[in-house]
Amino acid sequence: MDYAEPTAARTRTLTRGQARFLAFTAGATAANLYYAQPLLPTIATSLRVSQTSAALLVTLTQLSYGAGLLLIVPAADITRRRTLFSILLGIDTLAVAASAAAPDLRALGALALIMGLTSVVIQMLIPFAATLADAGERTHAIGTVLSGLLTGILLSRTFAGIVAQIAGWRGVYAIAAVIMATTTIVLYRSLPDLPPEVDAGYGAQLRETLSLVRTQPVLRWRSLIGACGFGAFSAFWTTVSFLLAGPQYRFSQLEIGLFALAGAAGALVSAFAGKHIDARPKLRWPATGAVQGTLLASFALIWLGGAHLHWLSLALLVTGVLFMDAAVQGSNLLGQSVVYELLPQARSRLTSIYMTTMFIGGSLGSWAAAHAYERWGWAGSCGSAAAFPAVGLLGWLAARRHERGKALI
Repeated sequence: MDYAEPTAARTRTLTRGQARFLAFTAGATAANLYYAQPLLPTIATSLRVSQTSAALLVTLTQLSYGAGLLLIVPAADITRRRTLFSILLGIDTLAVAASAAAPDLRALGALALIMGLTSVVIQMLIPFAATLADAGERTHAIGTVLSGLLTGILLSRTFAGIVAQIAGWRGVYAIAAVIMATTTIVLYRSLPDLPPEVDAGYGAQLRETLSLVRTQPVLRWRSLIGACGFGAFSAFWTTVSFLLAGPQYRFSQLEIGLFALAGAAGALVSAFAGKHIDARPKLRWPATGAVQGTLLASFALIWLGGAHLHWLSLALLVTGVLFMDAAVQGSNLLGQSVVYELLPQARSRLTSIYMTTMFIGGSLGSWAAAHAYERWGWAGSCGSAAAFPAVGLLGWLAARRHERGKALI
């Protein structure tokens, strides 16, 4: 496999404005995948299906997203990325627009699969930003795009709640399609048209991607930790709308959407933490253990949010969400910071493995929590979510000797 002239040898062109626009694009695209979560009770009623059936929309989206990460993201190293980004965003825009007119759950599920596949452009934007950024600002650039990604995920719930209160759940997708169309046009006109990083065919690129799983133990363990964090995150956000709409809180669609603002503060962690991680790379391993422990502990507070303690229950729930989202974002930032140092010329392939594993964890979290909630209520949902960071802590311990061997700690 031949590598093109390293981007390090070319002029690095990532401006603050470009970094912020990449963050906005990542957030707007990611939001399409999560509009359904706060709308699940409404969609279930509108399409006359059970809440558990409606929750399959989230699982289907995450599974197709995982497939796209494995099959599409590696192509970013061997193609002109601006063109690839624009094509994927264009298809995603059409799928979002069609969702506004979906006649039943089956059609909505098929469109969710398309949105999942094409939205993997998000995970091409992150290594693209890392490639353009100077070495001393790389983690900060990653953190900027990641903060946009998580902000989009979290604010999608607020946006969906507010719009659905006024225009119904179909109105959410209609407005989102307009946002995506505008974003696609601006992206094509504003990004540099860089040549491919790698001179290789698609088949060779896939083989090289899969070989990383065998040859890079740090990648394996960091991917597992990422999967556990996102599994817990997805488990919570898939089922919390059922709790909030239920008899304990009786929140309206608008109030459920506004609740998501409680978690948006956690997205700011990456923007501030990136600079400190760049300056102190040896803190990445102990910091990973700390955030995994924080994530596990947060579910004790979240579980108490389902207890009938009046205003105190809501306060505990909000506090737990703040800790949970900050921990998930911190864990993901730390993981990608480590992984991108393994093979700088293959960041899209590294991203493919890391994020595929992560979203498999997310789909498992959504599926497990939805079924646990149906059978055991909020306590079952929290228990299934807490199991993920418990496994993540074991992965963190296992990763230590491999990261020490590569002088990453």
